[in-house]
Amino acid sequence: MGFPDKPSAHLLGANGPVHALAYSASPGTYILTGSADRSIRLYNPFPSTSGPGDRHSVVPQGRLIQTYAAHGYEVLSLSVAADNERFVSAGGDRSVFLWDVSTAVTTKRFGGNVHAHTARINCVSFAGESDSIIVSAGFDTTVRLWDTKSNSFKPIQVLDDANDAVTCLVIRGPEVLAGSVDGRVRSYDIRMGKVTTDVIGAPVTSLSLTRDGRTMLVGSLDNKLRLMDRDNGSCLRAYTDPGWKNEDVKLQALLGGKEKYVVVGDAMAGEPAPNGHGRIWAWDLLTGKLAAKVTVPWGPEGFEPKKKAVGRDGKEKARSNVVSCMAWREDGWGDQFCVGGTSGVVTVYGAL
Repeated sequence: MGFPDKPSAHLLGANGPVHALAYSASPGTYILTGSADRSIRLYNPFPSTSGPGDRHSVVPQGRLIQTYAAHGYEVLSLSVAADNERFVSAGGDRSVFLWDVSTAVTTKRFGGNVHAHTARINCVSFAGESDSIIVSAGFDTTVRLWDTKSNSFKPIQVLDDANDAVTCLVIRGPEVLAGSVDGRVRSYDIRMGKVTTDVIGAPVTSLSLTRDGRTMLVGSLDNKLRLMDRDNGSCLRAYTDPGWKNEDVKLQALLGGKEKYVVVGDAMAGEPAPNGHGRIWAWDLLTGKLAAKVTVPWGPEGFEPKKKAVGRDGKEKARSNVVSCMAWREDGWGDQFCVGGTSGVVTVYGAL
């Protein structure tokens, strides 16, 4: 079966770029989005039978279930607990927000004191037994671990080895992997008190682990994605294309299709796209050959006028849909993934 390249739903509602996407835990029925308008939205991508605009649009619209509002700044990262009852969010507030899904209220906030992050938080994730630990990292170069069961609002551990902003996190058991703008991926074994550093060179902006944990996909600002061997630090394969340029935008890359594909968005700095559309690139993990180049529409029909912007010279300019975040669902029925970016519309691909 080929790469899913046909849009199956649009998720509307965000009033600004979408910065974060996450599926609910298995079977991944719902999608959470975090955006520049300071809101988090919960969607069911499966369309209602008679939704507005369904008759006029080839691609149906998913259903907005709930909106979560507490952030005062943009939402940059989301993580869903395995029980689907809680999720955590972070962004420009310098605080970590722990949410109750059903009541749509924050049950805890880690921040706003001398022990908190001192700049925006770029990434956040659950960790530990029963997802009792939250790991956050950000612009202040630190990785902080918070205990959700404790009444204390001090981090239980601060990892401050990075020399520049920490942009991405991956959690695997007792391990915390952190990618930084200083060009390094640091793997912390929390139980053993050990850190292993892989030097990539270019600023690291994306991190993803294979299921066996032995290799990692690293995205960096030198127009390359690298598959790295974690045992010996060697680069097993690099994924690149003359038309794909990424030197200044944080693009999320991931492994999809049961680790068959390496998938990433596009900063639209290389090949131009018509009508402000964006792009997704997919390489075959094993061969490194380009498997698919998929156009991402700005949004459904009639949504196009919103893509106009006024430049500093006062003249109207068309923007491109920079696809910067994505999430892949594999635990449900059939492959499905979603992408978001500048347009504020989340496009879902694959089986609904």
